[in-house]
Amino acid sequence: MWPFSRSCQSTARLVGRTVVITGANTGIGKETARDLYRRGARVVLACRDLNKANAAIEELKSVPPSCPTREQFVGEPGEVVACKLDLNSLASVRECAKHISTTESAVHVLINNAGVMMCPKGVTEDGFETQLGTNHLGHFLFTLLLLPKIIQSRKDSDPCSRIINVSSMAHARGDINFDDLMSEKSYSPLKAYNQSKVANVLFTRELARRLKEANITGINVYTLHPGVIKSDLGRHLSAGPRFLLGIFRPFIKNIEQGAQTTIHCAVDEEAAKETGLYYKECAPTSPSSVALDDAKAARLWDTSIKLVGLPTHNLTELIEQVSKDYIK
Repeated sequence: MWPFSRSCQSTARLVGRTVVITGANTGIGKETARDLYRRGARVVLACRDLNKANAAIEELKSVPPSCPTREQFVGEPGEVVACKLDLNSLASVRECAKHISTTESAVHVLINNAGVMMCPKGVTEDGFETQLGTNHLGHFLFTLLLLPKIIQSRKDSDPCSRIINVSSMAHARGDINFDDLMSEKSYSPLKAYNQSKVANVLFTRELARRLKEANITGINVYTLHPGVIKSDLGRHLSAGPRFLLGIFRPFIKNIEQGAQTTIHCAVDEEAAKETGLYYKECAPTSPSSVALDDAKAARLWDTSIKLVGLPTHNLTELIEQVSKDYIK
C-alpha cells in the first residue's frame, strides 16, 4: 500500500450534523460514511441499489474504523439511512433531492462521491455520455437542488456547511470539448473520464465564485484527488491499464487511506476557512491550468444548466425557484 499517505488529523465530532454521500455503499464512499457515522453524524447513503446500500448500513453499524480508539470515535455513533439515487437519470436525481429536502431536517455536508471510470461507450437515460452524465451532470443537478436545504441548515455555532466533489488527478490530462461534449464524433473511455473529472474541478471553482458573488456565506466547496486506490471503480480497465496498475501496486492506497482527503475536507477545522480549492493528501494543491480557467468554468456552468433543465443561470434566482419547489 502507499507508504506516504496522509490521514485526516481532525478529531472533530459531528453530533447533530447530517451528511449526504452519493455512492456510499462501496469503496471510499462507504469508508467515508463509516468514519463520519462513528463521529456522531447522521449519514444518508444516496445509492442506486438500495439492497447494497442496506447491506452497507449493517456493516457500518457493526464494523468500526480500524482506529476506533482515536478521540473522534470516542462517544456514541450517529445514524445511517439509505435513499435511492441513480445518477444516470435526472428524474431519479430530482426525486432523491426532493425526498432529502422534505424528509431530512437539515443537510450540513454533501459529498458527491459516486462515479464511473473508463466504461464502454454509452448514454444515460437522458442521452448524455455516461461518464460526463454520471460524474458531472448528475451531481451538478443534485447539488443545486439540495443547495437551498444546505443554506437553510447553516448554524451559527458551526464553522460552515460543506459541498465536496470527488475528482481525480486524471483531471490534469483532461479538457472540456464543447464542440463534442457528449463524445458523439469520437469516443475514448480515457478522454471522456478525464473530461468528467476536470468538470468536477471547474464546477467546484465556479460554484464557490457564484456563492461569493451572491453574498451567500457559511458554505464552502471542495474538490479532491483521493489517490490511486484499489477498488471496483476500475472494473472496465483494459489489459494495458491493468498491467500498469500491477506494476505500481506498491503505491496503491487501500480504501481507508483513499477516504482520508474526503474526510479531511468534511471535518477539518482549517479547511473550514477555505473554499473553491483542490486537495490531495489532506492539503490544498494546484490543479491543472485548464481547471483554473474561469471563462471555461462559467461556460461549463451555463451549458450544464441548459442540459439538466434548470430554469436560470443566476444562482440567487435559482435558489429562490428551487426553494419553492423543494423546501416545504
